[in-house]
Amino acid sequence: MFGNLGNMMDMFGKMKDIQARMKEAQSTLSGITDTGEAGAGMVKATVNGLRQVLKVEIDPDVVKPEDREMMQDLIVAAINKAMENIEPKIREHLKKSTEGLLPNIPGFDLGSMMQ
Repeated sequence: MFGNLGNMMDMFGKMKDIQARMKEAQSTLSGITDTGEAGAGMVKATVNGLRQVLKVEIDPDVVKPEDREMMQDLIVAAINKAMENIEPKIREHLKKSTEGLLPNIPGFDLGSMMQ
């Protein structure tokens, strides 16, 4: 009977470790960045692991009043590509940060808990 209680206490201790490691991993996500491009590099957007847009670069040739709609579309496309690029980096970072805390349970991904 007390063995089960001991296992439960051990599990709660591991959960606290997991929470602390996840919080630490989250705090370092701002240092992970990726850039997406659109229009063959005419527009570039850089995002971080917190899914924040850090920078948008626009080729001067795109900045024409008559091309405003195209420029807006390229900006959106570049940001979406950067967000798509950063996702695997976020998952890998969180996976490495929590490695060894829990046994390998198929289908259980701590990285997916951060979305």
